[in-house]
Amino acid sequence: MNCIIVDDEPLARKAIQKLVNATESLEAIASFNGTNTTREFLIKNTVDLVFLDIQMPGVNGIEFARTIPKKTLLVFTTAFHEFASESYEVDAIDYLIKPIKLERFQKAVEKAQTYNKLFHTDTNSNIENISNDYIFVRADRRMFKVHFNDILYIEGLKDYVIIYIKDQRVVTLMNIKTIYDLLPKNFFVRVSKSYVINVNKIDAVDNNTVYIGKTEIPIGNIYRDFFFNEFVTKKILNK
Repeated sequence: MNCIIVDDEPLARKAIQKLVNATESLEAIASFNGTNTTREFLIKNTVDLVFLDIQMPGVNGIEFARTIPKKTLLVFTTAFHEFASESYEVDAIDYLIKPIKLERFQKAVEKAQTYNKLFHTDTNSNIENISNDYIFVRADRRMFKVHFNDILYIEGLKDYVIIYIKDQRVVTLMNIKTIYDLLPKNFFVRVSKSYVINVNKIDAVDNNTVYIGKTEIPIGNIYRDFFFNEFVTKKILNK
């Protein structure tokens, strides 16, 4: 899988290049210090993955992300935590905080490889049947029976969703709004553009993040009030 690096700081570009060099499955084909030259390159070349800084002169990373081609994956690399929830509103697959450790970097790359494979595979997966407590999901030329109570959370990226169950992931060709509309609203809630969660599986929550097991799920700004009002505040014992 190929990638490009976009960051206005030379040392930051060099640090990410070292991480790429240490990852056998990844090849950096270009590096840029701003979004103007990056945009031109993306028009003329096929890029699998972009590592993109957020705080840059001119057009920032969040704004530029909205112009990236549909099948080009995006990972933000930044020194700031506060943009995490906003990053998932533009279909970023991950958000890495500088300085980036190799293990964390390679975890993001593995996720990118999963999505990249999906984007280059012909598939006709979808929801086939709905009952009171389960759905049948078509994936990998099979029908998977998925009980609502077993779903931890659902992640969406462009035209795909990944349904996370305790020991399994089911990937299907469907946007997240469509599958959310099919789920029971008494315990499923959308917390960002990219995530739907089962509130019964929440281990902890703060103002910006839902914690389910070891997974940290960002809460989008436009979803925050409804989530807290309907599923958190009403359950607090000591207010």
